[in-house]
Amino acid sequence: MNSSNTISTLTRLAIMVLASCTPSVSSAQATTAQLPPTRLTLAQAIAMADAHYPQIRVALEQEIAARAEISVARTAYLPHADMLWQTNLATANNVYGLLLPQGVIPPISGPVLSADNTRSAWSSAGGTLLSWQPFDFGLRRAQVNVAREGALAATAGVNFTRLEVEFAAANAYFDLATARQLVATAQANVDRLEVFSRSVHVLVDNQLRAGADAAQADAQLALARTQSVQAQTNAQVRAAILAEFLGVASSVIDLDDSKLARSAPSDLPDASVITDHPQARQQAALVSQQQAEFSALAHSYAPQFNTQAALSGRGAGTALNGDFPGGTSGLAPDTLNWAIGVQVTFPAFDIFALREREKVQQANVRAEQARYEQTLDDLSAQVQQAEAQLVGARQIAQNTPIELAAARESETQQRTRFQSGLATVVDVAAAENVLVQAETDDAVARLNTWRSLAALAAARGDLTPFLAQLAK
Repeated sequence: MNSSNTISTLTRLAIMVLASCTPSVSSAQATTAQLPPTRLTLAQAIAMADAHYPQIRVALEQEIAARAEISVARTAYLPHADMLWQTNLATANNVYGLLLPQGVIPPISGPVLSADNTRSAWSSAGGTLLSWQPFDFGLRRAQVNVAREGALAATAGVNFTRLEVEFAAANAYFDLATARQLVATAQANVDRLEVFSRSVHVLVDNQLRAGADAAQADAQLALARTQSVQAQTNAQVRAAILAEFLGVASSVIDLDDSKLARSAPSDLPDASVITDHPQARQQAALVSQQQAEFSALAHSYAPQFNTQAALSGRGAGTALNGDFPGGTSGLAPDTLNWAIGVQVTFPAFDIFALREREKVQQANVRAEQARYEQTLDDLSAQVQQAEAQLVGARQIAQNTPIELAAARESETQQRTRFQSGLATVVDVAAAENVLVQAETDDAVARLNTWRSLAALAAARGDLTPFLAQLAK
């Protein structure tokens, strides 16, 4: 390394130290109160995403709401009480005759009094009506089952959301680890081409090579530096994506991915049946919920029995003989009444609308069943694809060391031939490109086997076996 590179390196180190020591009040760095471990492992990244990513909290709150719906449905078993109080000032005239139900003309009770329409009196009323259904032919139980199936679907939805978020965080971790490997590979290429460019310039300066060789070497070096900058930019982007899952600033993330880059995983244990996948469980619960909706609809066509008890009081500021006592007379109830009874209602002609609603609900049930079958097919296909990707990733990981060894030998030979005047700069550049590709392939091959293993575990619906592999 020459003196200018040394100064540049020391300058970057000083800037990093000063940046780490400088306080900031930005919202992005405010989240670094929960710093990740000094060296962040994949298992720790998955755990942090599970604890901090908002989408999981949304699913959890939806599950809480769905469970609360069960309690709401069960309240239908409780008695119902209505309380009323009314005070008004109005004329005391009354007219015999029928008045159809409406919401404009106030109803008036009592006999007709011959009195002046300009005179008014106070009236008051208050009471409580208690009603309760002793039996309902299974309607309330069916409504509770609807809420219960909805809660089961919400619980499965939480598990499915966790799986999606954890796998997405794992993918983001692998993306950053891969980007870091590419940065190292690109920098190694820059370092080799810097040495090569200097040697070419020495030969050109001593008139042992044409000036075009120096230009070609400089062009290759500039291209390598551009690729290095692109690799560093990609690594910063990938760090920002991972930081979003972890709830921290990207500047504090430092991966502990050495084990993943060195070793290859073994096989996962035998998979469970595809119907145990959280997404399959969620869709199955949605099918059951639609079936429960149909059952509730079928139980709704039945007589409704209500036992009722009423306690009420009335007060009037007008006497039956037409006298108006005046003052506060009628402001408080002075006549009490009570009543108990049973009321039966039956919407007989609702049968026609009910039949049509049942047809609609039957279609909804069939649609959810079709979605469930499609979900099982999709999950089975995902498992097969993940298994194929894992097999391919392992084969590539076994081949890349051979590729890398051959590329290194070729690069060494081309450099030697160039020094002897038997090869051109283009030949050396071509060997360098092959070496960079081989280094890249080898650097990410074992990472891809781990990534494929995680994809297989996610396709099966459970990352626990994959995390167990990481712990070994």
